[in-house]
Amino acid sequence: MNTATKLGAYVVGLAVVFGGAAGIGTAAGPVGKADDGGHGSHGAHGGPATGMAASSVPGGLQVSQDGYTLHPRTTDVRPGVPTDFRFTIDGPDGRPVTRFTPLHGKRLHLIVARRDLSGFQHLHPTEVGGGVWEVAVVLPKAGAYRFFTDVQPEGAKQSLTLGVDVTAPGDYRTVPLPQAEQVAKVDGYEVRLAGALTPGKASKLTLSVSKDGRPVTDLEPYLEAYGHLVALRQGDLAYLHVHPDGEPGDGRTKPGPDVTFYAEVPSSGVYRLYLDFQHGGKVRTAEFTVPAGPSTAVPEQGEGTGGHGEHTH
Repeated sequence: MNTATKLGAYVVGLAVVFGGAAGIGTAAGPVGKADDGGHGSHGAHGGPATGMAASSVPGGLQVSQDGYTLHPRTTDVRPGVPTDFRFTIDGPDGRPVTRFTPLHGKRLHLIVARRDLSGFQHLHPTEVGGGVWEVAVVLPKAGAYRFFTDVQPEGAKQSLTLGVDVTAPGDYRTVPLPQAEQVAKVDGYEVRLAGALTPGKASKLTLSVSKDGRPVTDLEPYLEAYGHLVALRQGDLAYLHVHPDGEPGDGRTKPGPDVTFYAEVPSSGVYRLYLDFQHGGKVRTAEFTVPAGPSTAVPEQGEGTGGHGEHTH
């Protein structure tokens, strides 16, 4: 859509689309299976496998799961204005949870993306007391954004990916989804993607990082890994977080240039992949548009696959 429309009309339409998301997710099945085929894939920052198998709905489509609820405490977020966003994870008793099992070095991870898959951010809030979490966030443009939390409350059977929409009011204009390409450029780096997504099975994806035409062989550990990969499905934003095969210090995993993942997507469709990697003391995000399934076509419009998200350490 190239002409601006009022956000109010957009949200009405979004309610219809999102209202059917749970049904779509149920039909598609979970984002991944508990059996990772021995490849060591991870989801929602959990251990081996995705942690989503107990639910028939892909990660991130539900605001509540297993009695736990993502509860935004900040309701006024203006586009382009830095905002201290506050929220809680409420437990089965309705009270904010205060005890969590760390997931890859953090007690809670917050992922933000606009519903057109632009504006990706990977943030790490801090707890300010009483189970209330806070993080400075800027929503760059008007629109509806999906906020995902990767978290494992103590006593929970598995890690959870909970999601809720937060609206930045104003005139809404979608950003066309970039075309599918094998190379993403970000901040002077090039990341090349090898592999394809096959719905319903573990798909090997290798991402190779280079700078100034030379392979980067000294990637730095970030959240206990040399790379993190988030996949969001176009349309309902079904969520998959995958960690790489191997880890720093295991005696076999090299710090670049290649980072290999085994990702399982639940259905045919178009996915946006976001690779976080750290080098030179800074985290960068390379973004890719990837179709899954033989008959899936990516819209022939866009501005290239390079991209770069924001991080809070």
